[in-house]
Amino acid sequence: MPSSLALASGSIIENRYRIVRELGSGGFGRTYLAEDLNRYNERCVLKEFAPQSQSNKELHKAQELFQREAGMLYHLKHPQIPRFRELIRLKLEGNDSLLLVQDYVEGLTYSQLLEQGKRFSEAEVIQLLRQLLPVLEYLHSQQVVHRDISPDNLIHRSSDGKPVLIDFGCVKQVVVTATSHSSPMGVGTVVGKKGYAPDEQLREGNAYPCSDLYALGVTVLVLLTGKQPGELYDLSKGNWSWQQEVSLSSTLNSVLKKMLAYLPRDRYQSAKEVLEALENYNPSQTSGVPVPVATNLQPSPPKSILGHAQTLVVAPGKKVLTTFTSFFNKKQQSTTNELQVIRKVMTIALLTIVAIVGIAKLGSSLLQLPKFKLPEIPPLPEIDLPEIDLPNESKPSLNASEQERQRKIVQRVKALNQDEGIFYQQVNELFYAQHPEIQGRSLTNKPEDAKLREDWYQVAEELLEELEQR
Repeated sequence: MPSSLALASGSIIENRYRIVRELGSGGFGRTYLAEDLNRYNERCVLKEFAPQSQSNKELHKAQELFQREAGMLYHLKHPQIPRFRELIRLKLEGNDSLLLVQDYVEGLTYSQLLEQGKRFSEAEVIQLLRQLLPVLEYLHSQQVVHRDISPDNLIHRSSDGKPVLIDFGCVKQVVVTATSHSSPMGVGTVVGKKGYAPDEQLREGNAYPCSDLYALGVTVLVLLTGKQPGELYDLSKGNWSWQQEVSLSSTLNSVLKKMLAYLPRDRYQSAKEVLEALENYNPSQTSGVPVPVATNLQPSPPKSILGHAQTLVVAPGKKVLTTFTSFFNKKQQSTTNELQVIRKVMTIALLTIVAIVGIAKLGSSLLQLPKFKLPEIPPLPEIDLPEIDLPNESKPSLNASEQERQRKIVQRVKALNQDEGIFYQQVNELFYAQHPEIQGRSLTNKPEDAKLREDWYQVAEELLEELEQR
C-alpha cells in the first residue's frame, strides 16, 4: 500500500471537517480527530482507507463496495457503536483515498488501560461480557460480523464506563476485496489480528458470528492476565492455557473454553448463547491456582464505598450495615462503653460482699466464736442511666431522594435473594474500575462527593437490572 501523507492539523476537508490531530495509523491508513464545522465544531473521527491499487478501475470498484458496506453500517443504530456519518473520496498528493466519517468516543482503549498497568478482575470481565455481548447480538442480527475484536478496538467510554466497539474489520475487508484483483495471484490481505482471530478467518478469510466470539474470548484472557495471546496459547497441545495465570470460577472457565474452541461448530453459535451460559455464574466457585501478580494499580481490599453514606460490606456472606452518620456510631460506642464500666463496678461490689459473708461464716464455724449478726447491707440504689439523645436515622445529612435511592437498592438486592456481601463487593470493584484515581479511599456524604456517589448508585442499579432480566 502506498504510504499516505498525514493531513496537517488545521487543514479543512470538504469545507466541513477541520483536522485537530492524528489519532493513530495502521495498515489501511491513518485516523484523525476532526471538528465538524457544520455542527458547531462537534468532534468526529476521520478514518482513511488507502487502496493498494491506484488504477481507476480498481479504485472505482473499491469505492462502490465501500459505499455499499458503509451504507449498511450507516443504518446501524446502537448506543455502543459509533455512528457512521458519510464517505469522502479524497486525493492526497496525487493518491486517492477514502475517508469514513464517524462519531468520536471519548475514552481510553482497553489496550491503553492494560499499558497503564490495569489488570481486570473476574467481576469486571463478567460485566464487560454482559455489556458487550448484546452489542454483538445486535450486529449479527444485522448480518454484520466485526472481524477485528481486540483490546485495541474496544473503548472504555468516559461518560458511563461502558465498552464501545470501534474499527469494524468488515469495512477493511471491503477494501481488501476490491483491491485484491490487482494482485497477480488475486489474493489480498486477510483482515483480523493474529492471536485474536480464529484459524478459519486467518487461513481462509471466512468469518462467522462465532469468529467474533472467539476473538472476544481471547480479549477476555488478555484483560484478565495482562499477557499477550501468544503467551497464553500452548502450541504443543494446540489449545489455550490460562489456569496457571489466573483463578476463575468454574462457570467462566467453562464459558471461555467453549468460546475458544478450535472448530467453529464447537463454539457458541450466538452471543445470546453465551449470555445464557453466564446466567449460572457464581463467583464463589473458583478453580485453579491463583498466581499473585504485581501491577501498578494496587487493588484495595473490599471496603466501604460511600463512607458515612453508603452500604458497608462487612464480608462476603454477611449482612450489610447501612449508616448515614459517623456521629450515630460514636454515640452508640460511647453508650456501650459506659454500660460496660457500670457492669464491671457492680460485679466487683457484689463479689466483695459475697466474699465477706463467706469468710465471716467460715471463721465462726472454725473458731466457734459467738454468732453475731452482720449489719444489713442496704440494697444498691437503682441507677437511672442518663438518657442520650441519639440522632434519628431518618434525619441524615443526605437529601431525601438519595436516601430513597439507597433504600430501593437494598430492597432490590433482597428481592433477588442475592448474597449482599458478594453483590456489593462486585459493585465496589466495578466502581473503582471506572474511577482508578480514587482507588483505596472511601466516599463521604459531603457535596463534593455527590457525583461519585451518583456513579456508584448507577453501577449498582445497572448490575441489578442485569440480574433482574435473567
